[in-house]
Amino acid sequence: MMRHAFAAALLLISADLFAHDFWIEPSTFHPAAGQTVMLALRVGQDFIGDPVPRSAQLMDAFVLRDARGERPVKGFENQDPAGLVRIDRDGVAVAWYRSKANFVELPAAKFAEFLKLEGIDWIVADKPDREHFFRYVKTILRTGTSSTLPIGHIPGFRYDIVPESNPWRSGPLRVRVLFEDKPARGMLVTAIHRDARISVRTDAHGRAALSLSKGGAWLIKSVYMVKAPKDSGVDWESLWASVTFER
Repeated sequence: MMRHAFAAALLLISADLFAHDFWIEPSTFHPAAGQTVMLALRVGQDFIGDPVPRSAQLMDAFVLRDARGERPVKGFENQDPAGLVRIDRDGVAVAWYRSKANFVELPAAKFAEFLKLEGIDWIVADKPDREHFFRYVKTILRTGTSSTLPIGHIPGFRYDIVPESNPWRSGPLRVRVLFEDKPARGMLVTAIHRDARISVRTDAHGRAALSLSKGGAWLIKSVYMVKAPKDSGVDWESLWASVTFER
């Protein structure tokens, strides 16, 4: 009985996770050397989200990458925040999270609404959608005054937003969007601040420039859809990428 209840709860969680943006929200984007940072997973809209507890059934990997290399982000199952990391020295670090496949089924009308919202409405939504969705999210932490560019593409991210200019400097932020290590052309990229929203499309090289006029925390996001393998039991795979940082 408990097993069935837990499975039903997971289905509800998966549907809610699909319907909204997903990101990492650290307790601070600018930790001091020696400080422990809480890494919360959030799901929501307009950069306002609800907690997503750590779940081994949803999570494929949760990693911190810095000048020392990579190490797992530790945490407690079913707890929020989902991860805790200690920042040992000055420099730039990237915490990244990759989900397992999560199943969702949407009515045709809801599927069409989602496609339009995410700028991928060239896909024809003429029937209910059976889908696996994946999350590829990261956050950039800066300790001290380092101006080193954040670490680039994350291996294992099928869809990735890679900053190509320093996110802490004034002026447009240049990013490159990659699908399976290749430029993702014509994809909608949206930058969200609590008081602003900017959307652009990538060029033929997967690049875009975002004019971020406000200081503070930003969420950059994009969604890619690809036909699912024939033996997967679903029609589509949606790949959700995001990166958070503070200017």
